[in-house]
Amino acid sequence: MSIPAETQTCYRHPDRVTYVRCSRCNRNICPECMRSAAVGHQCVECVNAGAKTIRQPRTQFGGRPSATPLVTYVLIAVNVVMFVLQNMSVDLQRALVMHSGAVAADGELYRLLTSAFLHYGLTHLLFNMWALYVVGPPLEAALGRLRFSGLYLLSALGGSVLVYLLSSVNAATAGASGAIFGLFGATFVVGKRLNLDVRWVVAIIGLNLVFTFIIPMFSSVNISWQGHLGGLITGAVVAAAYAYAPQKSRNLVQAGVTAAILVLFAVLIWWRTAVLLELFGLA
Repeated sequence: MSIPAETQTCYRHPDRVTYVRCSRCNRNICPECMRSAAVGHQCVECVNAGAKTIRQPRTQFGGRPSATPLVTYVLIAVNVVMFVLQNMSVDLQRALVMHSGAVAADGELYRLLTSAFLHYGLTHLLFNMWALYVVGPPLEAALGRLRFSGLYLLSALGGSVLVYLLSSVNAATAGASGAIFGLFGATFVVGKRLNLDVRWVVAIIGLNLVFTFIIPMFSSVNISWQGHLGGLITGAVVAAAYAYAPQKSRNLVQAGVTAAILVLFAVLIWWRTAVLLELFGLA
């Protein structure tokens, strides 16, 4: 059966008769191709083109809002998986924990970051993951996934860098505590920026710092105050850059500060490595 030339047909389906036109491009569209619009109906192509011109919503600090704290959940999952793996293989733990001697002498820089995903014991893991579960989602919602990821990783790295600078070369350090302290510091900064009550954060930070310095004095438990303090300072600085960057140049400032912190870490690592290599007689 042929359709008379004067009959109106859908521009995407020439075999379908229709008398409805797209209110935007005026082409004929069949029921399958029409989409409801504010006025009349539009074709699929016009709807897609219009969607591209709509600005995506942003959080106050420039991130994309998300109803699900996906990054937080992924980080928790990665930490749990790594805990299982390290308990299955002692060699894996030895290869990934933060060890200043191995970083300097063998160039194993990856330990600065991989150590933040390992834990010494179930209690260590549960405490850090509970803290991440509590403070992670609000921060991720405020900053967006990309900035929250940057904050977490930079805080973890900042903790390891201070460990590298100040701890014993024979110490084997692990744990997400540096990153968690960074989130504490960021929660304080972001809360202040949003004019929220941050006294509870101050109390948590103060209490944890007391535990960090006091517990090792009265027990055999070793706590890396360098990792905690390094993460706290890094998280606060990164959050300040993300939260207080002027809106007109927000992305540039945030990216610039992030890059500057990475460069600073690289310089400090290079300097400490040179010192240790000289100490080992390898320079």
